[in-house]
Amino acid sequence: MENTVQSGNAESKYNKWIVILSVAIPLVVALLFGFKLKDFGYDVEPLSFLPPIYATINGLTAIVLVTAVWAVKSGKRKLHENLMKFAIGLSVAFLAMYVAYHMTSDPTKFGGEGAVEYIYYFILITHIMLSVVIIPFVLITYVRAITNSFERHKKIARITYPLWLYVAVTGVIVYLMISPYYAH
Repeated sequence: MENTVQSGNAESKYNKWIVILSVAIPLVVALLFGFKLKDFGYDVEPLSFLPPIYATINGLTAIVLVTAVWAVKSGKRKLHENLMKFAIGLSVAFLAMYVAYHMTSDPTKFGGEGAVEYIYYFILITHIMLSVVIIPFVLITYVRAITNSFERHKKIARITYPLWLYVAVTGVIVYLMISPYYAH
């Protein structure tokens, strides 16, 4: 019981940061998404090479997540820990490239029609919504691991993992569906 109380106390010191980051990241991304560097007098070329790179990062994130789950189920805890840190780093890299691309490039309109258009927008909207929702889940799951609250970590990881995997995989699907419509 004491160990649970200690890990709960250790977790509580991170709660403020979890809330701040969970609110600030989507807000900052939304704000930056609306600004173009050229609007501020910066003559920058569109970073049109980034979408396939950040789509690849999403795909790699999915592979790392699946491998990390395999590692922990195989008793390879240190490998699991390292893979999860890598997955977080990949997600941060994705976010930086995604924002950089959108701050230098005009939006790309999806050109598909009919059923494929509805499928695309369903995947896109769920991807965007869950990419916001996943932030506190990842942070809470990570904090529970680093504070040695492993039972609580496992409990929330059962929710975090499929959500994060969905976001990573649908990021690749969205890219593949819209890539024919990028300006070249």
